[in-house]
Amino acid sequence: MTTDLAALAQGGRTSVAGFVIRLVARIPFLFIASQWYGANALGRLAYAIAIVEFAAQLSTLGLKRGLALHLTGAGKANGAWDAVLVVLGATMIPTALLMLVPEIMFPNSAIKPLDYLMPLVIPAVALSDVMLAALAFRFDVRSTVRARAIIEPWTISIAAIALWWSTPSDGLLVSYALSMMAALVASAIPFVRSYGWPQDWKPRAIELYALARHNAPLAAADAIEWGSRRLDTVILGLFVSPAMVGIYWVAQQIVSVPQKLKTSFDPVLGPVITRALDEGDRPAVARQISQVGFWILAAQLGIGLSLALSGRELMALIGPKQDFVGGNGSLGLLLAAEALASLAVVSEAALVYVARHKNMLVSLAMIVMQAVLSVALIELAKARGWPEGWQAAGAAAALAISLGLGSLGKAALAKVALGAPVSVWRWTLVPATLAAMIIGLAAHRLPGWMQLAVGLPATLGLFGWIIWTYGFSEEDRALFRKAR
Repeated sequence: MTTDLAALAQGGRTSVAGFVIRLVARIPFLFIASQWYGANALGRLAYAIAIVEFAAQLSTLGLKRGLALHLTGAGKANGAWDAVLVVLGATMIPTALLMLVPEIMFPNSAIKPLDYLMPLVIPAVALSDVMLAALAFRFDVRSTVRARAIIEPWTISIAAIALWWSTPSDGLLVSYALSMMAALVASAIPFVRSYGWPQDWKPRAIELYALARHNAPLAAADAIEWGSRRLDTVILGLFVSPAMVGIYWVAQQIVSVPQKLKTSFDPVLGPVITRALDEGDRPAVARQISQVGFWILAAQLGIGLSLALSGRELMALIGPKQDFVGGNGSLGLLLAAEALASLAVVSEAALVYVARHKNMLVSLAMIVMQAVLSVALIELAKARGWPEGWQAAGAAAALAISLGLGSLGKAALAKVALGAPVSVWRWTLVPATLAAMIIGLAAHRLPGWMQLAVGLPATLGLFGWIIWTYGFSEEDRALFRKAR
């Protein structure tokens, strides 16, 4: 068990570093896109990405997490290639549909010739996800960081600069497509090196169908959970201007750092949990996910506080201040939502193996609540004549509330299923949060650039020091030292 947790700690260190790098790499693109292309073009891109990546998420058929169980079984030498083939086949239907009806991706703008090719990104996104999940099964998190935190964001930034001079009207969409293709290549190379080319591989349609069917509840839960992070964008696109959608999407990209941090643990947790379940030790699973959940929550709180307290200057840095600071409230609420979701994430990591149907129902209830609350809060803001920034904040608040309640529901379900409580809370989080808030608020007296250059790292550094010194147990520190 200690070896498993040490591997998870190493994956956690790599993920934290990698997704901080991802944020730094994304900032040039966000700046270029907002300053050169404008908020309207960003909004058009954001809506298209929400549809395309949702189709890709559905096409993975839950194998980003369910793959661990498939690979754990006997006689699965080519199991990873089974998953690749199943996912590739699943992408064909949504790809063809969106190519025939591109209006689904672009509901509020005229269709251009290149828009018809946008759905070709779906296979690239889905295949990259399943290949990186297979690598994470072997505790290779570095490949995920390389593909998602380095190659993908720098490709989109460089392409956006180059394409502004040749195709300014379609530059953002083409840049996004190129970044997804580059990420696929960066995923496929280590995948082939790790698993090799299939040997004596004879895929059987019946077995592949059984794999897809077995993962159906997990696929539904994954789609619902992922959809909850895009539903707000889709709903906003129906109520507010494309420019506001673009500003909201910028806030989402900043929030993607803590969000990706927790999802990156999913494939690494899979083999650890399945081994403990094979041994019949369900309380051990509860202990493992509680410990990892605290790591995730602590990292999310530290990163979230530092970003939220510097949010106004961060948003102003990315786009024109008079427009983009209106997304500061949404940014803070979205960061809070990710912290609230940490308990649900680690609970679900076990539930997908021991109570997948009940987990799916809780996820469904959560997203229905989010949809109803989003519409209600947006309509309330409109009725009171509040600006679009407040309407966008309503969608973010609905997400935070639904994720918080969903976390409580999934933790209760996990307690029953595992026979032991699941908790990510430690009281050291309170003084760490208060100390970080004092530093962050004091930094507001500094000039804008110093808030980002000094205040943000000081806030994160103080929070991290308190958690490491007083929040981590000797076992936590030993695991992370061993991971080095």
